Amino acid sequence: MASVRVMKGLVAILLLGVCGLAKAEQIANFEDLALGTGSYWNGSDGSGGFASGSAWFSNNYDTTYQSWDGFAYSNISDTTTQGWAGQYNAITGISQGGSANYAVGFVGFYGTLPKMTLDEPMILSGLYVTNNNYAYYTMLNGGMFGAKKFSDSDWFLLTMTGIDATGTVTGTVNFYLAEGTDIVNDWEYINLASLGVVKSVEFSLSSSDNDAVYGMNTPGYFVIDTVVPEPASLVLLTFAGMIGLRRRRN
Repeated sequence: MASVRVMKGLVAILLLGVCGLAKAEQIANFEDLALGTGSYWNGSDGSGGFASGSAWFSNNYDTTYQSWDGFAYSNISDTTTQGWAGQYNAITGISQGGSANYAVGFVGFYGTLPKMTLDEPMILSGLYVTNNNYAYYTMLNGGMFGAKKFSDSDWFLLTMTGIDATGTVTGTVNFYLAEGTDIVNDWEYINLASLGVVKSVEFSLSSSDNDAVYGMNTPGYFVIDTVVPEPASLVLLTFAGMIGLRRRRN
């Protein structure tokens, strides 16, 4: 009986404490990554990705062409540089939390999509997204390789696909980085809870501006920051850990 009372007390404390803290909890905000001022990391060290908080972000780097896709991270604050030179620049000029670092996603030419893999499966509350300079100014003014200036009928869509621990797709969430001439230039929150319990999320892009041979003309970039878990997931994960600890002690 005493052990039952202890467990009930622990559960009560857990529900009160963790639920209160969960709102402030983050999966990743990229501030744990070391960067010099006004710089970026793009995978040139060959590590294949990076960890921030409790998630891994994929990266592919081609040493022959010194090119990359997947995720990079940056703290560049310049919002005026246009073209390819602005690929590491968030159009906001600052991270979502008002500090320095953010992650830049690029859907490139190597056949793999940018992927965020969580340490443990859970429900994600959401994350914040925006455009980078290269994509933003291309849609605003037109750009290289035949990319058009966006008109009222154009669009640029970010699709997030949830994948569970067995590799099964759990669902998708879409967000328009541009609808017509309304082009995102601030941090926007995307709710991902509808994906359910996921182990990873893949990111893909599509656009109204395409070439019949080479595919999408709009530069295939997006920027993310502050990945937030669903509070209920934190409660369940912590509770599961407590149960496991209790069983080991018995």
